Amino acid sequence: MLAVLQTIDLVLSIYIWILIAQVVFSWLFAFNVINARNQFVSMVGDFLHKATEPVLRPIRRFLPDLGGIDISPIVVFIVIFFLRQLIWTTIAPAIL
Repeated sequence: MLAVLQTIDLVLSIYIWILIAQVVFSWLFAFNVINARNQFVSMVGDFLHKATEPVLRPIRRFLPDLGGIDISPIVVFIVIFFLRQLIWTTIAPAIL
């Protein structure tokens, strides 16, 4: 059972890095630092959008409009932090 918890923790950690990459990519795209017509850049952006949008979209519906600032990734970071703490401080000690 410990292996399952470690795998869940690993998946959450990987998703955090994907989310960070999406945030950085969106900034670079918004400020025209990267060429959006480049095929590789387009593929990376498409992957990051498809990987993060299903999680971010429902959160954006409940957050107030803050203009050009999107705080939905911060909410996801907090939820993932809470889940990881729940796993290692509550679930794992109960199983072991």
